[in-house]
Amino acid sequence: MQQRLRMELTGTQIALWLIGGGLLAMVLIGSVRTLAVGKYTSKQWLDFIVFGLAQGGIYALIALGYTMVYGILGMINFAHGEIFMSGPMIGYFFAIRMARSGFVDRQPILSLLIVLAVAMITSTTIAVLLERVAYRPLRGAPRLVPLITAIGASFFLQYLFRGLFGADVKVYPDWDILSGKVPILGVQILKTQLVVIIAAVLLMAGLYTFIQRTKMGKAVRAVAEDRAAAALMGIDVDRTIAVSFALGGLMAGAGGLLYALLFKQVFFLMGFVPGIKAFTAAVLGGIGNVPGAMLGGMFLGIFESIGPNLFLDGLGIPAPYQLKDVIAFTMLVMVLIFRPTGILGERLATKRA
Repeated sequence: MQQRLRMELTGTQIALWLIGGGLLAMVLIGSVRTLAVGKYTSKQWLDFIVFGLAQGGIYALIALGYTMVYGILGMINFAHGEIFMSGPMIGYFFAIRMARSGFVDRQPILSLLIVLAVAMITSTTIAVLLERVAYRPLRGAPRLVPLITAIGASFFLQYLFRGLFGADVKVYPDWDILSGKVPILGVQILKTQLVVIIAAVLLMAGLYTFIQRTKMGKAVRAVAEDRAAAALMGIDVDRTIAVSFALGGLMAGAGGLLYALLFKQVFFLMGFVPGIKAFTAAVLGGIGNVPGAMLGGMFLGIFESIGPNLFLDGLGIPAPYQLKDVIAFTMLVMVLIFRPTGILGERLATKRA
C-alpha cells in the first residue's frame, strides 16, 4: 500500500499539494485574525454578500455562454466577453436618447425593458454571426484553430467598437426607480443590486427550464452528448449549435445591461476582465455543465466580494480589495490543479472528457 502510494505521488504533485496547503493556511489565519479584530460589522458583511450575489449573477450569465459552447463544440469562445460588451454598448445610445427626450422619466420601466431588449438582441445577433462566419467553417479543424480564431474575433470586436464609438467611457443615465434602498429582513439593500440579483436568477431559471423542458433544449443536450448520434436521429446539428450561441448571446446581453446598471458605465474593453472571470466561474462549476456555471458564478462573486476583506485584512495587507482579481485567478489555478472537472463535474460523453 505504501509503495503504491509512493509510486502514485510524484514530486510535482507533492509540491502542488504543499502550495495548496500553504494557501489554505494563509486563508484560515487571515480569516481568524480578521474576525477576532472585529473590524467589520455584521451589516458590512451582509453588504459584501449582497454585492457578491449581484456580481456573481452577472458572472453566471456570462459563464452560461462559455459552458454551452464548450459543451457542444468542445472549444472556449474567448470572444464571448466582447459579445457581453456589445449589448450594453449599443443599448447605451438608446438609453441616452430616451433620457434626453424625457422618456426615461415618463416611462421608466418601459424604457428599461427597451434597453434590455436592444442589449439582448445585439449580443445575440453578434454571437450568431460569429458562429456562422468564424466558427462553422472551422468545425472540422483541430481544436487549436478555432481557439486562435476566437482570440482574433475578440480583438476584432474590441477595436471595431473602439473605432465606431470611441475609446471614452460612456456613463449610463440614472433611472429614478432604481435609486435608493429597500429594507429586506431588516437589511437595507440597494435597489440596483436587488434588481440585478432577481433578474439574474429569473434569467438563469428560464434558461435551465428551456434546456430541460423544451424540444430544442433536448436537442441541445443531445448534440452536446454526441453530435454524430444526434444527426443520425434527425436533429439539425448546425441549427442546434446556432441556437446554443444565440442563447449564450441572450444571457450575455442581459448580463451586460445588468453590469451597466450596477457600475453605471461601459467602454470597449469592459468585456475582457468579466469575461475571464466568467470563464473562471464556468471552470469552477464544471465547464459544460449549465447548473455548474450558475453555481460557479454565484460562488465566485461572493468569494471575490468577501475574500479580500476576510482573508487579506488579517494578514496586514493595506489595500486588500485591490487584490480581488488575484484572489479570483488564484482560485482558477487551484481548481485547474486539484479539481479540473469543477464542483459539479463535466457532463460530457466519455470520449470527450
